[in-house]
Amino acid sequence: MGSIEIELFTTLDLVGQAPGGPDEDPANGFPFGGWQAPLLDDVAGEQVAAAYEGTDALLLGRRTYDIFAAYWPHQEGGQDDDFAALFNRIPKYVASRGTPDLSWAGSTLLGPDLAAAVREVRDRHEHVKVVGSLDLVQMLLREKLFDRLDLWVHPIVLGVGKTVFDGGAVPTNLTLLEPPAASPAGTVLLRYGLAGGTPATGDMAAADRGLDRPAERT
Repeated sequence: MGSIEIELFTTLDLVGQAPGGPDEDPANGFPFGGWQAPLLDDVAGEQVAAAYEGTDALLLGRRTYDIFAAYWPHQEGGQDDDFAALFNRIPKYVASRGTPDLSWAGSTLLGPDLAAAVREVRDRHEHVKVVGSLDLVQMLLREKLFDRLDLWVHPIVLGVGKTVFDGGAVPTNLTLLEPPAASPAGTVLLRYGLAGGTPATGDMAAADRGLDRPAERT
């Protein structure tokens, strides 16, 4: 069985909508399309490139798929050649209730039982990347149908927009897979893995509340 890995760019208030450009999501009147561009730097770019090493499939929602299909087939040989070559080569699986144009080579529409279809994709591949696709992400969060969650948290607050946990979250334990890594612009990469069980509760006044205590002086 492979791994479903969610890759998301988000703000401090966890808005993940339309980071890439001003025209990415005009239908919803989102006023901050392209909010990520002024915060890009080489360190974050290297982090993103490293995150996609070994990727052998993309799992996308309809809107993200349409954006990618209109862009990436035309980018080989340009400044984003590595990503273009990867995305154009590997299979693309699309979650949609409609009938999208799947003319991008290697594209497949998932069946109506989306959770079952995603499990089949995970069984078929080693590293399946979910990019953007916030509606799809809500289902994956709700079903706990992911293995890794990468969040690039940018140092801005927008106050409006669709958020990462926009109605899909259920009580879930996660484990931090590596120390947070910051870029010069202040963007922090947080990489979590899905953990078992559900969040526990406790009493902060209890002796076993789990806090580290300073060593006693001798």
